[in-house]
Amino acid sequence: MVDFNSSAFTNPSTFILMGIPGLEDFHIWISIPFCSMHVIALIGNIVILFIIKTVTVLHEPMFYFLSMLVITDLILSTSTLPTMLSIFWFNYHEISFHACLTQMFFIHAFSGVESGLLVAMALDRYVAICNPLRHSSILTNVVVAQIGIVALLRELVLMTPHPFLLRRWPYCQTNVVPHTYCEHMAVVKLACADISVNSLYSLAVIVLILGTDVTCISLSYIHILHTVLSHPSKDARLKTLSTCGSHVCVILTFYIPALFSFLTHRFSRHIPLHTHILVANTYLLVPPALNPIIYGMRTKQIRECVIQLFMTKIS
Repeated sequence: MVDFNSSAFTNPSTFILMGIPGLEDFHIWISIPFCSMHVIALIGNIVILFIIKTVTVLHEPMFYFLSMLVITDLILSTSTLPTMLSIFWFNYHEISFHACLTQMFFIHAFSGVESGLLVAMALDRYVAICNPLRHSSILTNVVVAQIGIVALLRELVLMTPHPFLLRRWPYCQTNVVPHTYCEHMAVVKLACADISVNSLYSLAVIVLILGTDVTCISLSYIHILHTVLSHPSKDARLKTLSTCGSHVCVILTFYIPALFSFLTHRFSRHIPLHTHILVANTYLLVPPALNPIIYGMRTKQIRECVIQLFMTKIS
């Protein structure tokens, strides 16, 4: 049994992840939906990636961006779940200091990458609907690759200072992290120092990323709606809007729990800690599990390829 009592030290070699405080007796039951979501995410995203790679008709910007989103979801899911399951199944709570910082970097960096890719997919829908004749000339393969690289580099630049700032602080009270993984603010609050620099920088990065990305997505869809509603044919309007349905669903499953987690962590002292941690876990595990289902059900080309793939396997 892990001792969660505080101890005096300055630079811990390990942190102790508590899991979900107050729900320790239910860890094994909580692990079932978490593990199920991870399995769905692995199978679904790998199938989507395989279909996009092998079906040449899907080699276009929308599906290239979807491939990048799939890879990002797989990284996010696998960055956290093994740590959670080691706590829930094996009662193993230790994580080395450097592994903790690495996990934190991957989680926050690739969450930002996912947000950037959602902007790229909104841009693709905007060009496809508002300027369809120039879609292939604007979003070439080179431009798509450049957009993906920019989304990655943006997060690498913005998130790299986090682990370096955390390495500077002494941890003289406790090394117990009240979380299932190394969430940034949960670790920062353990430091025996003025953490205002970390808090302000983290807040500035989140506001910058979310503010910029949500604004860009909103502007894209305002222009899309204006273009669609000006079309004289009702059937054409519905058909055009349906092509955006998958993307809108993915946006909602990503940003709603992300915003709720951010707001409860920083501005609400009345929400129980276990509620916040469950929401934080949902924010990282639900989108990777739902995204392939959403795109598989709502995107005709992928749906037909999935049906054909499984019919071939059965026959």
